[in-house]
Amino acid sequence: MGINGWLIVAFALYMLMMVGIGAAYSKKNENSEDYFLGGRNLGGFVAALSAQASDMSGWLLMGLPGAIFITGISGDGWVALGLLVGTILNWLIVASPLRRYTILAGNSVTLPMFFEHRYGDKKKILMTVSSLIIAFFFIIYTASALAAGGKLFASVFHLNYTVALTIGAIVILAYTFLGGFKAVCTTDFIQGTLMIIGLLAVPIVALVIMQNNGLTIAQGLADNGVTDVKAFTDLFHGTTATSIISGMAWGLGYFGMPHILVRFMAVKDEKEMGKSKVVAITWVTLSLVFACVIGVVGRAFMEYGRIEEAGTERIFIEMIQKVFVEDIHASFIAGIFLCGILAAIMSTADSQLLVSASAIAEDIYKGVIKKDADDKKVLTLSRVAIIVIAVVAYVIALDPDSSVMTLVSDAWAGLGAAFGPLVLMSLFWKRTNLPGAVAGLVSGALTVIVWDYIPLAGGATLGSATGLYSLALGFPVSLICILIVSLLTAAPSKEITDMFDQVKKKA
Repeated sequence: MGINGWLIVAFALYMLMMVGIGAAYSKKNENSEDYFLGGRNLGGFVAALSAQASDMSGWLLMGLPGAIFITGISGDGWVALGLLVGTILNWLIVASPLRRYTILAGNSVTLPMFFEHRYGDKKKILMTVSSLIIAFFFIIYTASALAAGGKLFASVFHLNYTVALTIGAIVILAYTFLGGFKAVCTTDFIQGTLMIIGLLAVPIVALVIMQNNGLTIAQGLADNGVTDVKAFTDLFHGTTATSIISGMAWGLGYFGMPHILVRFMAVKDEKEMGKSKVVAITWVTLSLVFACVIGVVGRAFMEYGRIEEAGTERIFIEMIQKVFVEDIHASFIAGIFLCGILAAIMSTADSQLLVSASAIAEDIYKGVIKKDADDKKVLTLSRVAIIVIAVVAYVIALDPDSSVMTLVSDAWAGLGAAFGPLVLMSLFWKRTNLPGAVAGLVSGALTVIVWDYIPLAGGATLGSATGLYSLALGFPVSLICILIVSLLTAAPSKEITDMFDQVKKKA
């Protein structure tokens, strides 16, 4: 069998397995809690890998290595460090309290539903606003995953980008549509395992090949046109305060990511939560470190002209093909590792589609429009919503020059600035009230939209003009608005504060 034949076999087997899992779980979804939260019955290992796999996306294996390939670790290495710190803090300080609080707060199965019960929002203001924010930014986020999938299939099988994008979108849509949360988490577990194996194996084998050829990283970097080798080996080399603040600010986004937070809500019990924390922190540390290693080693190992032609965000794809197809002649193994990239893409896209659908079907439709809607109608609408959101994201991703890094950056900032401060204040400040919560949501989202999307600086956006990441501004703006508005308006009711105290007692 030829090279492409083995690659096709590996991809076909992998995608059939993912869709099969979705079909197997489709019969187990008896109600909306099963579909959106898996009945709060996730084991520790599955919850951990599902949370991290759904978090990192194709960005981890394409966007970050591609950025490091260009700038070295002194550039976007700070993004990786910020994400590492943010992940650790999210698991250590948010995961357990959020799980406990969502159970007491009306057994909430979505983040907007939690906000409604947390603040006694009978007018559904928080639910409506937060659901709209989720739908808007997750469409952009899903587009980044679909674009990454299109680039993967186009590179590996030399397909037209639109055809490649369509194939990836159909597979993701199929098993998300069928299986719901449990299917997504089970496939995420498999995908997270595959991702970490690929991240570790590919750069290590590339380094061995370089060593056998008598080539060091420094020599390889110089041979590929790098004049400032320290930028690739020294995190602090040539950095500015703005670049450090912007990179570290990525970590703030974790506190407001609905597709990650919902995994905390679904863990079976506190014992399983303890396992999840250890597994997740270990996984994310290894994955972020080796994603940066891929960028550095890739710049030394690969011919610069080849990557320039393919596109820097395809560095990991090209490395896999160079190492396992051209040098070792193990095409099937190459196909498995390339499936690791597909795994990263699928594990995030499915979660984004599911959370977006829950915002529309569970929060807006059942929560606001038709409160007496039965579970069958909610499940049907959620599946329709998944299709509609996927189509809109597909249209955005149709541009073959779409930057995975840019799309993820914009969506991450919007969700992190809108929800992050409110999640923290909801869990840890009793005085937070409904007006403060609304002010935080709106101010955080609007700050990012104004900073990233509106050209106010001579035709450029403020983000482009200043180089400051919008999340570094949007997060504190939202936090300050929550504090000020909450203090200037009436204190929350005794019923609200009693629930807060009850959660604290269970800690």
